[in-house]
Amino acid sequence: MFGRRNRLQGRTDEQLRLMREAGLLVGRTLELLASELRPGLTTLELDRLAEDFIRSNGGIPNFQLVPGYSHTLCTSVNDEVVHGIPGPRVLEAGDIVSVDCGAEVKGWNGDAAFTAVVGGREAGRPEDLALIDATEAGLYAGIAAMHVGGRLYAVGDAVEASIEAAAERDGRTYGVIDEYVGHGIGTQMHMDPQIPNYAVRETGPKLVDGFTGAIEPMVTLGGIDTKVLADDWTVVTLDGTRAAHWEHSVAVREDGLWILTAVDGGQAALAAAGAAYAPLDVTA
Repeated sequence: MFGRRNRLQGRTDEQLRLMREAGLLVGRTLELLASELRPGLTTLELDRLAEDFIRSNGGIPNFQLVPGYSHTLCTSVNDEVVHGIPGPRVLEAGDIVSVDCGAEVKGWNGDAAFTAVVGGREAGRPEDLALIDATEAGLYAGIAAMHVGGRLYAVGDAVEASIEAAAERDGRTYGVIDEYVGHGIGTQMHMDPQIPNYAVRETGPKLVDGFTGAIEPMVTLGGIDTKVLADDWTVVTLDGTRAAHWEHSVAVREDGLWILTAVDGGQAALAAAGAAYAPLDVTA
């Protein structure tokens, strides 16, 4: 995954401020989309809303910079895990949809995702709500495991432990996808190192002040096997069970963490996870 001789790269304070501009735009875009998510909307309409908002606020939809991809979002519905292509599909009450979004601002990138029930939580099946909550909790458990001097792959240990605890508590089977992982982020959306969402034998490189990475657990209501559809993008569960996906871009600082793609910087979520919040002196 990442060579033992390699060292992680830290960002300067000024670079982190620029990454916060990109991350905040992503966070605000997802906030807008969450407020607009409703039955009768197509995934392509969501995509157009996102592109208009990002471009009107000085950003570039960085998913469009990925060779072969022409959309602003990935919209993955029900048994689709990740990389669902926006199109004419009409969302129905009770569907669960994972919305993944990225933006580039002044050469720096943000990347984040959320999963929600179309029509609100009252329209959701109990098992879907539990899955969504468990996956989100796993995300913050993984983020809270990050600290300067700690090991990168502690993220996956924490995510998996959180999901296993949720499965026992909920009396359900949750599968943590191992074919797709988190990643470094900075001047490109996808950078080394890869960041597993599950426990591995290696400990990984030491985290350094200013390291920035995207943590993104993907969890199913069943098995972990997947396949890619004929469009060469959309990843679905092989057993047809539903999936959830949560993601944030995070900066590791000497005195704590800064969730770059959270509108509030992650203050509340980090406090709930027992982690310190450590932004720079920005007013955004």
